[in-house]
Amino acid sequence: MKKYIKGLSIFALSLSLAACGTADDGADEEEAGAGSDTETEEATEGESTVLTIGASNIPHAEILEFAAPLLEEEGIELDIVPFQDYILPNEALADGEIDANYFQHVPYLESQLEDNDHYDFENAGGIHIEPIGIYSQDYSSLDDLPDGADIIMSSSVADHGRILMMLEDEGLITLAEGADVGATLDDIEENPNNFSFRDNVEAAMLPASYENGEGDAVLINSNYALDAGLNPLEDAIAMESADLDNPYVNVIAVRSEDEGSEQIQTLVEVLRSEEVRDYILEQYDGAVVPAGE
Repeated sequence: MKKYIKGLSIFALSLSLAACGTADDGADEEEAGAGSDTETEEATEGESTVLTIGASNIPHAEILEFAAPLLEEEGIELDIVPFQDYILPNEALADGEIDANYFQHVPYLESQLEDNDHYDFENAGGIHIEPIGIYSQDYSSLDDLPDGADIIMSSSVADHGRILMMLEDEGLITLAEGADVGATLDDIEENPNNFSFRDNVEAAMLPASYENGEGDAVLINSNYALDAGLNPLEDAIAMESADLDNPYVNVIAVRSEDEGSEQIQTLVEVLRSEEVRDYILEQYDGAVVPAGE
């Protein structure tokens, strides 16, 4: 498959939401007016718009790479810039270095908007869900976890409510009434198994914690699990539900002024197309699920 993931360069970034015209901008008006309508159509026929999208390697950049030929048919060329963390993609978007990013779920986006006054972003549309898995080197099921088990979770506060609700669904803890996606460790009301929770590990480092045998159980986002060579469906001892009402859908984020852009709307439509949905289901075998699936 043709590779569409390109390196980040100042030249690519300068093409943000701009058309790559084939006509000479310096041509005088007489020359421009001399041609027939047919000639004008022929001159613009090859034009395309370049969208520079920041994305996590797996699955976001892979999904974009698959969608790139479909977007080319719509006159949009993708310049995919891979990122390895959760901070830089939003900084790059705020600085105008990229036109959109595709790596974060709704609660994380909302928390970033609250914490950073210079971010003025909008959710242009949800694309997929990455269920969190629970992994253990020593235990094959949640029932086997011992009293006082050491549970390692992401340091990203935006993921804490998600993780805690998952553990509550599994019957391992009870949260205070009304606790939801914004729940924290302080909202744990009952902890019958006396689990201890460590939330000082960056999300991208959770697979390393698992591989190094740290803790009795490690909760890992599927994108990082896949990137580390883990198979969430085979290696996890439990998986988060991917129900339709799961708020943790991964979205295309854009600057507010670009939310109504025709190119951005086309990007979201293509990423929600049947072709892309089928690719996600086949490529990730349930570890990544199309939004609304």
